[in-house]
Amino acid sequence: MDIRNEEPQQSFGKNLILGFQHLFAMYSGDVLVPLLVGAALGFTAKQMTYLISVDIFMCGVATLLQLKRTPLTGVGLPVVLGAAVQYVTPLQNIGKHFGLAYMYGSIIIAGIFIMMVAKFFAKLKRFFPPVVTGSLITLIGFTLIPVAFQNIGGGDPTAKNFGDPTDLILGFSTALLILIINVWGRGFIKRTAVLIGILAGSLVAAGLGKVGIASFNDASWFQIPRPFYFDVPKFEWSSSLIMILAALTCMIESTGVFYALAEITDRKLDESDLQRGYVSEGLAAVLGGIFNTFPYSTFSENVALVRLSGIKSKKPVYYSAFLLIILGLMPKIGAIATMIPTSVLGGAMLIMFGTVGAEGIRMLSKVNLNNDNMLIIAVAIGLGLGVTVQPNLLHFLPSTLQTILNNGLVIGSFAAIILNIFFSMGKKKEA
Repeated sequence: MDIRNEEPQQSFGKNLILGFQHLFAMYSGDVLVPLLVGAALGFTAKQMTYLISVDIFMCGVATLLQLKRTPLTGVGLPVVLGAAVQYVTPLQNIGKHFGLAYMYGSIIIAGIFIMMVAKFFAKLKRFFPPVVTGSLITLIGFTLIPVAFQNIGGGDPTAKNFGDPTDLILGFSTALLILIINVWGRGFIKRTAVLIGILAGSLVAAGLGKVGIASFNDASWFQIPRPFYFDVPKFEWSSSLIMILAALTCMIESTGVFYALAEITDRKLDESDLQRGYVSEGLAAVLGGIFNTFPYSTFSENVALVRLSGIKSKKPVYYSAFLLIILGLMPKIGAIATMIPTSVLGGAMLIMFGTVGAEGIRMLSKVNLNNDNMLIIAVAIGLGLGVTVQPNLLHFLPSTLQTILNNGLVIGSFAAIILNIFFSMGKKKEA
């Protein structure tokens, strides 16, 4: 189905199912952040349960901030927000060396910074022509492919059972089922291919004894998020600077996501749209600091779902946002989603991340592929993928610089922007 055609109106039930599909697509990636940060900072099981629940609640709030357009906030695109993995290392370092109070203070400062520079950052729109945004979106998809394969193998490359044949079968069979449904499925079945693949893979995994219920048994039925639950934020310049640098990398990725969704939904973005999008992320980060969770940014997985499902409407994402809020208030129900095997989610991610990369290639196909643009694409994608595959290449640099330069998306984006400026200057000089 060509998603540029007029899409049919969906019923409440269908929008709800599509909302669940968006939720399942982002859930594991979002839960990963509190698990990594909480484990590094020595959180107890009770603290970890609370952290995950409140994080899910805040994902729903942050998503609503982006969906609903107001004079100050909301890009108004079908985008889902979650805790970005780019923040994990900075949060772990700040929490270990300065303590939780300063970690949450740095999150608030980063959020305020994002809101302050939103107008300026939106004016950089002219530095993101199709050759740059196409390269950026291609990188978003392709740099995440290794994450999908890691999940297919079981999630932890250092584990002895990583790459267990059962996990490989579950992961690749999930991906295969999603492909089969997209080829032979029709109508609503085709639009929910990812959700069907995840559920079917989970059922098979349950039959093989790969689904645990401990997280469900240990979770409580109801929980209300409380401000300053772990600690009252304190502020310190160096930890704040580290978080600001991480926030800049997420703003670059969000720019690519905004442009990808605008392309899919046939919408032209202007500076005010981008500014509202950045302000929403900054406000979400401030709320994250107040409620002792995380900063929040766009999730690329959900871009692929908009493309694969063919549903350009924001309604399913609204449903997903409200579902996230409900799950955050009811940890027992939210724990069900954590029971999905990592390998099954990895199979779904393989299709979704590949689709994001393919969307970038589709955008690049519209670019005039002259020598200059070919070099921009080659260098940007080459550097981005290179840093992603070999992050230890820059281990001799200070940790602050590594936070930026180990991010393939940031390196590739900077390369594309700078080369585009140089080539444009050269053309003006010749003229």
